[in-house]
Amino acid sequence: MSRRGRKRPYGEEHQPLDVDRLTRGFARTEVDRQGRSWTVRDVRGSEKTYRCPGCGGDIPPGVPHVVAWTEEHLFGAAAGLAERRHWHRQCWGR
Repeated sequence: MSRRGRKRPYGEEHQPLDVDRLTRGFARTEVDRQGRSWTVRDVRGSEKTYRCPGCGGDIPPGVPHVVAWTEEHLFGAAAGLAERRHWHRQCWGR
């Protein structure tokens, strides 16, 4: 039995990211020392390993952490969301 891919079928229209749906009710806004506004969401854990930009260390699967992105991106809020990063909670707090 073959497994179907999750890719969008050829010719089907691309569905843009729904920023409001992704952030509704789960995220908070924080302002950094430079005055930039960040959307921050606590994550209980995930199935993937991520690299923390604060310390350069790995965030193993299942470890609670923070996901942060800015809506003040040069190319708009959707671009900021696409460039979101996963941080250790302690690294983000610094």
